[in-house]
Amino acid sequence: MGSIASYAALGAAIIFEVIGTTFLQKSAQFTKVIPTALMAGCYISAFYLLSLALKTIPIGLAYAIWSGMGIVLISAVGYLVFRQTLDTVALVGLGFIIAGVVLVNGFSKSVAH
Repeated sequence: MGSIASYAALGAAIIFEVIGTTFLQKSAQFTKVIPTALMAGCYISAFYLLSLALKTIPIGLAYAIWSGMGIVLISAVGYLVFRQTLDTVALVGLGFIIAGVVLVNGFSKSVAH
């Protein structure tokens, strides 16, 4: 798997994980069958795609991108879908997470790209 394909798999894995987490919220603690099933399918897809990405992306780099972007995206979903509030401190923190992902991915020499 080439580098571009690996990053595409990682991006898709992140999207499936965020969708899965959204259905986790909608599952009402696993009491609603359809959201629970969709959540499970999304998580399985996410981890499969992550495993593909790990063929060429170092695990530390992949996990930094996965976790950072997952936090930012699920925060956006919480705000837009579930009407959860984000105060200034939360927004600044999310900005730091994005900056950290950019720094690690773009400039760090401690992980092989």
